[in-house]
Amino acid sequence: MNRRGSFLRWYRAVPLTVVLIFGLVSFAFTFAPSLLFKSMYPLRYEDEITASASAHGVDPYLVAAVIRSESSWDPEASSHQGARGLMQLMPETAQDMVSKGLVDGKRYSYENLEDPAINIEYGCAYLSYLLTYFNGATDRAIAAYNAGMGNVDGWAKQDKLLHNAITFPETQAYLVRVNMAKARYQELYPQAFR
Repeated sequence: MNRRGSFLRWYRAVPLTVVLIFGLVSFAFTFAPSLLFKSMYPLRYEDEITASASAHGVDPYLVAAVIRSESSWDPEASSHQGARGLMQLMPETAQDMVSKGLVDGKRYSYENLEDPAINIEYGCAYLSYLLTYFNGATDRAIAAYNAGMGNVDGWAKQDKLLHNAITFPETQAYLVRVNMAKARYQELYPQAFR
């Protein structure tokens, strides 16, 4: 009987152990992805993004997604073509935002695009300009941020589904990358821009 009693105690412990293991695994799968994704999708400069995005009527999550896609949050990033800063802006584009009256060039010097606040201000102004130009079509604005307005105008004439008409693989990938990053930021940081 002693053997049978210890067998029954062991037999009862097995289901409890299995439930405990499944509970721990469920807990890990619930919280580990968030921790993992937060390391892949960091968020910085929330105040600067909030202020500039609000001033220019741009979704701050879109701004964060563009920053992640353009520079991976490196304020000193630069491209071989001359784009600079968090949102990888060309100095000519920044000058254009001043000449169009969208950015106060005295307050935000386009010569200092490595400054996060200045770069975000110009980047938000440019995104706002693109969104206005494309009548609020976010995918067109995103594609134009990467490939230029003229290319997007041409692609839009070829096919109503912009993604099908884009002839640059880099721009197709960029459009997907920015949209995915925007969704991740909304999911991971739902209270970031309040």
